[in-house]
Amino acid sequence: MTQHAEKEIVDMTLLCDKKGNLNPAAIGYARKPIIQSNLKGHIMRKKKWNYWCVFGDDIMFSATISHLDYAAVCFVYFLEYETQRYFEKTVTIPLGYKLKMPENVLETVSFNNNDVKIQLLYSQGETQMTVTIPDFDGDLLHADLTIKHLEDDDSLNVVIPWNRQTFQFTAKHHSLPASGYVKIGDKRYNFFEEDCFAVLDFGRGVWPREATWNWAMASQRSGNHRIALNLGGQWTDGTGMTENAIFIDGKMQKIHEDVIFNFNKKNFMQPWHITTKFTDDIQLIFTPFFEREATTDVKLVKSSVHQMVGYYNGRVRLENGHYMPIQQLLGTVEDHIAKW
Repeated sequence: MTQHAEKEIVDMTLLCDKKGNLNPAAIGYARKPIIQSNLKGHIMRKKKWNYWCVFGDDIMFSATISHLDYAAVCFVYFLEYETQRYFEKTVTIPLGYKLKMPENVLETVSFNNNDVKIQLLYSQGETQMTVTIPDFDGDLLHADLTIKHLEDDDSLNVVIPWNRQTFQFTAKHHSLPASGYVKIGDKRYNFFEEDCFAVLDFGRGVWPREATWNWAMASQRSGNHRIALNLGGQWTDGTGMTENAIFIDGKMQKIHEDVIFNFNKKNFMQPWHITTKFTDDIQLIFTPFFEREATTDVKLVKSSVHQMVGYYNGRVRLENGHYMPIQQLLGTVEDHIAKW
């Protein structure tokens, strides 16, 4: 069998039952963020994050608020494509009691301390992202971005079941038009919604102690179309569910098949080959031009991320059987090993 029989969810559904275990009715995928993450219990095992990545003409800008149950971890980074100027600021708050992570994908969340202020304010189909960091590589950083969630667009909302006690709800919202600016010191980078797009990775779940995953994504304008890719590997294998999809002008085509990531673990800068496991529906080569390496090693948490920024080339088969060429599509791919 090459395809998974993935159930499509069309009604509002709770992720967990009254005990905090996985609600079997939530296993599946939805085109709208209709799964509510009513996580509870599972002390020290719950993981919650809102990761944003915005692709501008000159820079890639990212802000994340996460809670790992025993710590809140927030990080902001940017990459200027041409000069490869890169900087990342991470703040870890043990226990992180004050940080409240919302149950719904489209809901406000904010983090504020002396080092970093991140506000993701959701209202009436827009996320207002404001980030202020007094010392960001020696400069003041201030970002003010408006991100649109278009009413007719699909999004990828998937529940991955390892078992009743360990499971993950992941929401990947792609090609969201972004406008505004990011200012670092006296340098200002402007974003225009015609060709600047944001990606939201919203995660809520109860994870095993150790996990490995690959994630490939892109959200760009290609010709007259908004094209987005979302492909995941390793962590979903064997669950009967995938987080694989392509989006054309906001309409999702779900890929019901596992994806294989072939890359050189000794040299992540070599091209990555990303293909569907059994068919030739996805045939992509990702060529990196930048490697972001983020390593955390604090007693309870060990994490190693190699996130590559680069270009996708190749082709993907559409539901009508035709192939769509993918040419120089800017995006990222990552290899992530976590012990948390």
